[in-house]
Parts: sequence; structure tokens; C-alpha cells
Amino acid sequence: MLRSLVATALSYRLLVLLLAAVTAGLGIWAFVNLPVDAYPNIAQTQVKLILKAPGMTPEEVESRVITPIEQEMLGIPNQAILRSAAKYAIADITIDFTDGTDIYWARQQVAERLSGVMGDLPASVTGGLAPISTPLSDVYMFTIEGPLSLQQKRELLDWTIRPALRTVPGVADVNALGGYVRTFEVRPDPVALASAKLSIADLRAAIESGNRNDGAGRLANGEEALIVRAVGAIRNAEDLQSLVIASRDGRIVRLGDVASVGSGSLTRYGAVTKNGNAEAVEGLVIALRGADARQVVDGVRTRLAEVERGLPAGTRINVFYDRSDLIERAVGTVEEALIEATVLVVVLLILFLGDWRAAAIVAATLPMAALITFLFMRGMGLSANLMSLGGLAIAIGMLVDGAVVVVENVVERLGRDHDGDTPRLNHVFRATSEVIVPVSAGILIIALVFLPLLSLQGLEGKLFAPVALTIVFALAGSLLLALTLVPVLSSFGLKSGHHGEPWIMRQLGPRYRVLLDGAFARKRLVYGLSALGLVLAGIAYGAVGKTFMPTMDEGSVIVQLTKLPSINLDQSVAGDLAVQRALRAVPEVEDVIARVGSDEIGLDPMGLNETDSFVRLKPRSEWRGNKDFVIEEIRKALEGLPGITPSYTQPIEMRVSEMLTGARGDLAVKIFGPDLNTLADLAGQIQHTLSGVRGASEVLTVANDSVDYLQLDIDRAAAGRFGMPVDQMQDALRAQVEGMRAGVVAEGQKRTPIVIRGDESLRKDAARFADLQLRTPDGTLARVSDMARVARTQGPVKLDHENGSRFALVQAFVSGRDLVGYVDEAKAAVATKVRLPAGYSIVWGGQFENQQRASARLMTVIPIALGLIFLVLLATLRSLRASLLILANIPFAMVGGLVSLWVSGEYLSVPASVGFIALLGIAVLNGLVLVAYFRQLRTEGLGMAEAVRLGAQRRLRPVLMTASITAFGLVPLLFASGPGSEIQRPLAIVVIGGLITSTLLTLILLPILFERFGESAGEPENA
Repeated sequence: MLRSLVATALSYRLLVLLLAAVTAGLGIWAFVNLPVDAYPNIAQTQVKLILKAPGMTPEEVESRVITPIEQEMLGIPNQAILRSAAKYAIADITIDFTDGTDIYWARQQVAERLSGVMGDLPASVTGGLAPISTPLSDVYMFTIEGPLSLQQKRELLDWTIRPALRTVPGVADVNALGGYVRTFEVRPDPVALASAKLSIADLRAAIESGNRNDGAGRLANGEEALIVRAVGAIRNAEDLQSLVIASRDGRIVRLGDVASVGSGSLTRYGAVTKNGNAEAVEGLVIALRGADARQVVDGVRTRLAEVERGLPAGTRINVFYDRSDLIERAVGTVEEALIEATVLVVVLLILFLGDWRAAAIVAATLPMAALITFLFMRGMGLSANLMSLGGLAIAIGMLVDGAVVVVENVVERLGRDHDGDTPRLNHVFRATSEVIVPVSAGILIIALVFLPLLSLQGLEGKLFAPVALTIVFALAGSLLLALTLVPVLSSFGLKSGHHGEPWIMRQLGPRYRVLLDGAFARKRLVYGLSALGLVLAGIAYGAVGKTFMPTMDEGSVIVQLTKLPSINLDQSVAGDLAVQRALRAVPEVEDVIARVGSDEIGLDPMGLNETDSFVRLKPRSEWRGNKDFVIEEIRKALEGLPGITPSYTQPIEMRVSEMLTGARGDLAVKIFGPDLNTLADLAGQIQHTLSGVRGASEVLTVANDSVDYLQLDIDRAAAGRFGMPVDQMQDALRAQVEGMRAGVVAEGQKRTPIVIRGDESLRKDAARFADLQLRTPDGTLARVSDMARVARTQGPVKLDHENGSRFALVQAFVSGRDLVGYVDEAKAAVATKVRLPAGYSIVWGGQFENQQRASARLMTVIPIALGLIFLVLLATLRSLRASLLILANIPFAMVGGLVSLWVSGEYLSVPASVGFIALLGIAVLNGLVLVAYFRQLRTEGLGMAEAVRLGAQRRLRPVLMTASITAFGLVPLLFASGPGSEIQRPLAIVVIGGLITSTLLTLILLPILFERFGESAGEPENA
């Protein structure tokens, strides 16, 4: 079939050239229209529920909100894990589904079950499904600058900017943070209420019933009709004050008679601060799941430019995070490496082929194979990102292998055509046909080598599946080109007659011959050095640290701050401002924007004691050192600040950790058990133990943190004597502190809430609150302390669940050593120092869990891939001994890779493992080139010794070409410095280092081994 393909291509050469041009055009179109992002889509199918429960403590949120919902959600088909967190006034529930589950189907299942349980929840609970986004959907962040007040800025964001941005295609929502949400605040006078014999519930009912516009229908008016409209809606504070609450004995009681009405704000659960100066208002654009991040950001920029023209004088939008910057830098890193690698490959082709025409024909396959790959990517829905383009960069040196073999053979055959009687097309066809089997077998072997990456699960699978797919697509394209376009171009571009040996081979050939003769003369020395290399590889493997993934430098730093759990918002904001002033003293820091507490939507429900500080750095040219130096300077700047525990991460890195485990940190230790006090004690012991293990930069837990409560234990008998039902008492207390919603005032497009709330001074005085007088249903006044025992106590800050079970979490950040080594030591220390009671268990997760899963999967599937490669070798060579000899070359290829990792100080990570996989394929391919030619010479009648020596010398060029082109193709990745280079560098180190030992041993050891073991004693001398 492949011979027919070659024959057809040579028969219709102009058509092949035309199809190549069309393919190139389609490839360019596909590349221009590919979605572009920094990362592939690594999010699971995830549905998030955010429910707000005003005033409720974490224990009440757990028992009254989370537990009923969890019981309903458990058992949804395709559910992978159910996580939940109960914090003050908010329930955060996350449901992960198995890969491949349709997100809309999953949301429908969750919505149906949620609707069934909402009736069982407290009436004050609001919320539901979060936007259709992923943890990596935060693509654009900005603050509003100018002379406006915080309340005016927030109003501008909520009612002007946010609606405009939500119309941009691909935007799931716009989160509003900071500032004050304006309200009409009704502050009841308890004494006036009591004398009017009214309660807060009466006020709420009157406001809601007296705030409506409605229609009554149509009236006939001659030949026309009049539409009847009854206007009764509240339009301003004066309307609210004049609202009639009650009418008795011909006298009316207005709202203004029993309460003051003014402007206020909703209870704040968080704030935003900037540069140590003051509070700010922030907008955060959340991209829709699966949207093209670059297009979304472009659309947001355009819409903001339109909106900004209509903003009040002096008001402007200041952007401090733009995902497209990271996208351009990350993708640009790989694109630059691709261009540099292509130039290096072309130079090597000219050096090794010694004919610029032949080199040009082979080089033409590089852009064509890349364009075919882009077509495949477009068809498969892949985006152009760090990993997919990285796969193309890895494959760049392998893409020319097939074309090189075809062109080399065509050149050799044309060189033997001295009389010129045979038509040129016949020579090209025969030359191509001769190498169809080795070319296709070699490319198939390389493709098989990368198939294990498609079997990876979880985060590693989503990251490296695009790598494998682009490599396979590129290899398939290169094979098609090698059998169609390359023969056609060769028929036009290559000349008949003798082609001299290239200069580089004239230099290397004689030296290799001397080296090979010396090796055959000292076989024991070669065996000894080879064995020593394997021993050295074993030592290097033990010495090299193991981790999941290198940390990608995103160009920004997140400083996470943890403070005293019981801190209030004002003090937390003051602490954040102090931190920002300290950070701004670091010369490399440009801006600091911090967010404390929960956001508006609730996608990131932090407590008042938790802050994420977004540190924007100056250009690298202004830095005094590298990123680690800058973080160390930041660490030093914060050392003197009391009551603050900092930790350091990056925007995407933080979200990935949260997505995988629901926690931030390299290591997440979960302790499962029923009792809160026992969990807190165990978490404290484990935190102390992990802190003592070398490599722990920060170890955090909130399990043993507690927050101060003013607990009111209602005395049922006392409350009963006053005629006060428990639920009415609780509602009245919540209205005094948190506030009670009583409708909205429509002001054009704006909606301003009406809130009934106690006096502000009451919210700042616990003693006064305990003496607060409440009106009972029978009209009497009773103090809170007369109906309840008031005492200060302590309670949990946060309660975590996983699949319905309570757990405590300990998070560890590791620096200065490998993650696996740290976890192994930590496990041993915890096993020795921490005793678990019956019914309690520990689960080690986080990035460590990903590393273990990836290693286990690769250890399973790589042997399967080797088995398939062995079958391909067996089918190609038809010799068991020869096939086993080629596979025996693999361990020697690993030697250079492991030693290179050890010497460079890099860790054995998943990218490094991908490098070993690529190395495996190249080692097998080079072994196949040599052994196949040895066997060909034997069938031509040469003796074993002569066949081995002559074959090795004649195949020196293709072996060196394959190795050097692949190695030099990865050199740009080795020296790249942009975002994403950290992921590609371990791979390049492994392949380049491994190719040195692999090529050396292929050219020296393999000929010796083939002479000794290549044929069985029963095979004839000239088999």
C-alpha cells in the first residue's frame, strides 16, 4: 500500500505540489484560529455550590446546610469526589465528576437534587450553582481608581462595568470585591417599637407589602383602552420614612415614627487594599469553561475601552493581572525555541548531507509537518499552549528522520547512475521503496513510545496528553511527507552523478574507525565501562530527588497571609496595609493588591483572617537576582510583622492546588475522624512534626484554630414566661447584628437593598448587646440576658468534609529539596510520633499524590509499550536475537539522562520522565538502523566481523544525524528563560544527556554485542 502511495505521488507530481500548497494554507489558517492559552484545560468536570447563610457559625452551617445537601448529593452517577467546607455564614460545596462527563449534564443532576433539598434549609439561606467556570478561569483583574468614594466605585462596578463585561463572549461572570454595597438602612428604636406594640417582623412585613407597583388591567375609554397602573413602590428614603406601618383608633404609625432611615451598606465579608495606602474596589473577570482565554481577554479589553470613555471625570481602570501576558510569554517561549531549533536542524542537515539541495528538501518537511499538526489540533479541539507546542518542540528533531533516510537513499542511487539511461523518476521510486519499511517502522516505534503518556490520569494526564498527541500528529505528518512530497521534491531538485562525502563525515569517519578498532581490541574494557555506567546510573537515580512538576514561573507572586482567627475586618485590613508597605520597600515589587475575606460570588470563601496579596513585580531587567532571590527578600521584609504568618505561591499554581485537593500547598495531609477536638489535636501534632522535617518552608492548619463566640444559650423556660418563641428571638437578634433584608428599591437599572438593622454602636458593644431589650409577641419588653445565658466561648474556624466525612487538613509548602524525599521522611516521622485513635486515618495528598499516581501508571504502561515495540522490531527484522539486542540498548541510554539530572540539580519529575520516554524511542531507532544494516550485509555474503565493522562505519552518518539533530533541536529549550521553560528544561536535559551515552554505546557497544550474540550458532555463516 505504501509503495502504491509513493508511485501515485510520483505519477502526479504537480498535483502533490498543489495539495501541499493547499495543506500549507489550511495549516496556516488552523494555526491562526487555534485557541491559545498558557496551559491545556486541566480542570475536572466540576460543579460548585455556593450558599450564603447570614449570621450562622461554621457548626450551624455544617449541620443545617452542608449535611442535608451532602446526603442528597452523594450517589450522583459519575461522581468522583464530594468536598465541602463550612465557614462563618457560607457553605462551599464542590463535586468532581469523572473525566469525560458533560459539564451541563453534571450541573443538571446537581441542580435537580439541590432543588429537592432547598425546602429543608433555613429560609435565610440563599445561593446555588456557581458560574460555569474552572479554578483557572480568573483571566483579568482590575481596580477602579479616581476621586470617587468606595461606595461610589462599588456602585460603578456593580451597575455599569459588570453588566457591560458580562456581555463579552466567553465571560462567565464578573466578580466584585471590596468597597461598600449601598443600602437603605432602617434602624428600629426598641422603645418606640414597644410603645407602638410592633416587632421587627411587623416592620419587615409592612415594608415588603408596601413596596410594589402593579397593574389592574384595562378600562374602556370610548374607542380607546386605558391601562391601569397602581404605583406604590418605594423610590427614596422619604417614601420609606412615610410608609404606614400600622393604623389604630384612627391614628397611623409611620416607619419614621419607630425607626430612623438612612444610607448604609451590606455587612462586609471582605475587603481589597492596594499598595499600603487605602482600600480599593476590584473587578475580576471569570472566563467560561472551555473559552479561548486570549479571545476573552481581547474582548474584555475592547469593552472596557468603550466603558472607560463614559466614566466620571478622573476615574480610570487600572489592570493589574492580564492572563494574555502570561499566555504570550509562555507560548512565546516555546515558539522562540521552535524557530531556533529549526535553524539549528537546518544547519546540521547541511553539515551532514553536504548538499544544500538535499538539506532544503529535508528542511521543507519541518514547517509542513508543523502545519499538518496544527490541522490535526484544530480538528481535535486542542489549544496552542505551553504543552502542545512543547510537544512539537520535542519532536522537531525527529520529524526529519524519515525524510533524511529517503533523501539519503535517493542521493546514493542517483550517484550510481553514471550512464543516465534509467529515468530519474524510476531511481527516485526505487530508492524510496527500498526504505519504506525502515522509515515507517522507525516512525511507528517513536509513536508507540509516546502512547503511554495518553494513559496518564488526573492532572498529569491533562497536561501531557496534548504533548503525546502533537508528537503523534507531527510524526504521522512527517511519514506522509516522507513518502509523498519528499520523493516529488527529490525528483525535481536532486541531480544525478557522484555526490562527495560531506566535510564533517570526512573528519569524523577516520576517527570513528580508529575508535571502533580499539573497542574490538579491548572488549573487556568496553564491557567494564558499560557496567560502570549502569552502576553510576543506579547511584544517580538514588541521589536525584523526585517531584511531580517543576514550578512554572508565572511572573507574579501571591503572598498568602494568615492572622489571628478572631480578628475583625478593620484590624485585618490594617494588617494588610502594613504588609503592603513592607513589601513595597522591596525594590523588585511594582504593586501589591490584597484581598481579605470572601468575594461577592463566594468562589473563594476565605475568612477575615486570610488574605491573598497579589504582588506584581517589575521587569526582570530591574531585578537584583532571580525569582528565588526576590521571594527571599520578600520573606525578609515580612519577618518583623507580628501576628502574621505568610506563605508564597503564584496565581495559577494556587488554583491548581485548590482544584486537586481543595487545599493550597505542595502537600495536603488529611486526618479523617468524627470528633472535632481529637482532629484538632492530631492536626496540631502533625503540623509540629512536619515543621521539623527538612525542606518545610511553611506548615499550616486551621483545625486547631478557634474563634471567639458570644454564645447565647436560650433558657426555654425563661423565654416561655416572656412568651418569646425561640425562632422569633433568633430572628430578632440576627436583624440587630447581621441585618434583615426587607426588599429592594428600584432606581432605574440599579437595585438598592432595604435592610433592617440595629444601631452601629450596638454591634461594637457585647455588654450592651446582652442587655438589649426585645419586644415579645404579647407586647412586653424583655432583655436578652433575662431569656438566655450569655457567655464567651470558642468554636471552630472551618469545618471540612470529604464524601460526607469530617477531616482536618494540614498543608505544607516544600522548598530546597525534592517533594517525594520530604514526604517519605515526613511519613516516617508521623508514624513514629503521632498515634492515631481507633476510627481515625491519614491520607497524604496534594502534588505528592499526583507524582505517585503518575509514576505508578508509567511503570505499568511503559513495559506494555516496550512489548509493542518488540513486536514491531520482530516483524521488521524477523530475528528474536536482533530484536532483544536493540532493546538491550535502552538501559545504556538511561545512564546519560540520570547522570545529567544529577549533575544539573534537577529533580526526576513527570517532564523528565517524558524525556526518558523520548530517549527510549531514539535509542531503539538508532539500534534498528545499525542492526538492520548488519543483517543486510550478512545476507549479501559478508562475514560477521566484516559486516559489523563495515556496517557501523557506513551507518555512522544516519546515527549521528538522528542523535545530533534531536539533541540540538532541544538545546533552545535547555537555555530558554521564559515562563514554561522550567517544565521543558528537565526534559531537554534528560534527552541531551541520554543521547550522548546512548549514541556512544550504540556505535561502540552494539557492534561488539552483535558480533557476539547477533546470530545463533545454528544460523548459516552468510544468513
